[in-house]
Amino acid sequence: MSVPKKRRTSGSKGKRRSHYKRPAINSQACPKCGAAKLPHTACAKCGSYKDKEVVKIKSSLDKKKK
Repeated sequence: MSVPKKRRTSGSKGKRRSHYKRPAINSQACPKCGAAKLPHTACAKCGSYKDKEVVKIKSSLDKKKK
């Protein structure tokens, strides 16, 4: 078993880890309501996908009635 001769400094650790960043999230504007959404997914605000309503979204008025 080999043992390292010298301790690795925090600067060299940081240089090695400099490429470990998270990729930026690519979001698109919903064509119906304009809210930001992930591509190839239904919009969380209006529930539409490819200009069709696929998910029924409860409005804030419906939540207050219950």
